[in-house]
Amino acid sequence: MGVWKYIKSDYDAAKRNDPAIPDGIRGFFEVLFCTPGFLAITAHRGIHFLHSTLHIPLLPRFISLFVRWWTGIEIHPAAQIGYGFFIDHGAGVVIGETTIVGNNVTMYQGVTLGGTGNEKCHKRHPTIGDNVFIGSGAKLLGPITVGANARIGANSAVLKDVPEYATVTGMRARIIKVDGQPVSSGESEYSPEELFKRIIRLEEEVYYLRGELKKARGGTDDAQSDEKIAENITVEIEYKKGKPF
Repeated sequence: MGVWKYIKSDYDAAKRNDPAIPDGIRGFFEVLFCTPGFLAITAHRGIHFLHSTLHIPLLPRFISLFVRWWTGIEIHPAAQIGYGFFIDHGAGVVIGETTIVGNNVTMYQGVTLGGTGNEKCHKRHPTIGDNVFIGSGAKLLGPITVGANARIGANSAVLKDVPEYATVTGMRARIIKVDGQPVSSGESEYSPEELFKRIIRLEEEVYYLRGELKKARGGTDDAQSDEKIAENITVEIEYKKGKPF
């Protein structure tokens, strides 16, 4: 596909994905002059050609810095981006050097396709499959692969591969759906340290409750049931200490 066909596909993606763009000639000029995502990817098509095909040094990087200032979107000249690419709003988007983006990918503002800073190989940035949706503020870091038709939720931090058709969400990103079906990731939402602290707190509460129950049984001569005693003790704990969780 020639450069102009790529640009045409990017224009069509902007028209298709941005409901704020009106139809007709006004919409044409709004995409052409007022849509940061379209401006950034159009500039990148030329910058990438200078960098990767003509192998011109320095100039592509300099132009990309100007585009970042102009649109708020930073795309490294070496990043490989397929056709039909659309960035909505665009402010704060960063796409790293070895990133590979498939066709018909949509992303929103604040997305980072970056590295973790400790990769030893040349491929330091993500590979994004076709038809992937990436929500605002998502961080995809390292040489991971996001499968085709996956959806990345807003503000997710993704450090592991994502299978095709999966939906990923959460600050500590977990797969919640695959091909529209809910799944369990099999991972706890707490770190081992947090789990250990919660177990200790539970043991302390159980020990305290056992002591109070023993004292209550001795003082009431079995006039109250164990359930009523436990309920009274729980109310007392919540009043004095606050709920443990």
